[in-house]
Amino acid sequence: MIIDCHSHIWPSRADLGAAVQFSCLAQTQCETAQPNQHFDGIYPAVTSIVLGFVCEHLNARISNHFISKYVNAHPRQLIGFAGVDPTDKNCCAQLRQLHDEENFAGLTLCPACQGFHPCDTRVMQLCEVALELSMPVYILQGMALPQQAYLEYAQPHFLDEIARRFTDLKMIVSHLGYPWVEQTISLLAKHPNVFADVAGLARSPWLAYRFLILAYECGVIEKLLFASDFPSLTVKTTIESLYNLNKITLDSLLPAVPREHLKGIIERDSLSLLGLNSTHQMPPDESSQEIPAAPNAEEPEQPHD
Repeated sequence: MIIDCHSHIWPSRADLGAAVQFSCLAQTQCETAQPNQHFDGIYPAVTSIVLGFVCEHLNARISNHFISKYVNAHPRQLIGFAGVDPTDKNCCAQLRQLHDEENFAGLTLCPACQGFHPCDTRVMQLCEVALELSMPVYILQGMALPQQAYLEYAQPHFLDEIARRFTDLKMIVSHLGYPWVEQTISLLAKHPNVFADVAGLARSPWLAYRFLILAYECGVIEKLLFASDFPSLTVKTTIESLYNLNKITLDSLLPAVPREHLKGIIERDSLSLLGLNSTHQMPPDESSQEIPAAPNAEEPEQPHD
């Protein structure tokens, strides 16, 4: 079973505002991220989490309704995380409404882009609501931030205060917290309910190799979640890149990432880890399109370990 924990859609690049420079949302070559493209791109995953994004600071607003309409049309394959801006005075009420009326299962935040310190009182209040509603919180990072973003707010160690205060809150740090991967790994080791995803790493094999070896040697590789970062990458491309990662070590003394751990990332039951199996239950929609099974799908051949 493959769960894609990190993907995006939007009606138009214009909706991204200045966040069009944010690598987590779009690469230069990605002109569109429509639902039909997303549905094709998540194969062979059985479930995909679609992350919202609302950011007044960068004039970016991906409509939560646009996301929920798509997600609720395919309840057996898709899960929506609402984009909410903590700098909006009505953010807590918005989150409750999005959960109750549009079936969002999680919350998406980006301290660097939205322009808030991760321990801001408004964020704490929003996290309190998320915990009450059993909504995991996704913290967006990226390989490249917009020029107007606040780099100082992107440091993962600031999330330690949130994790200490809300010990039962599930939190995911995207892109392994790049460029502060060591900080993220410290968070993973310290807090049982903090996880990280591997979104976007398939574009940078050397970085992916270094970070996964570090996570393995530090004993936290089992807390890494599979993620494609669609539309920048598809699920299939990401899987192939991860399985081919150890080619870097061929004819060298570099240690390989153990094959079972690469497979573990790709096939991890992330929904259970995030508590979404029980919280995200909707009756099947007869109009829902099934993601087709792969004909004669086989696991890619592995390099040496």
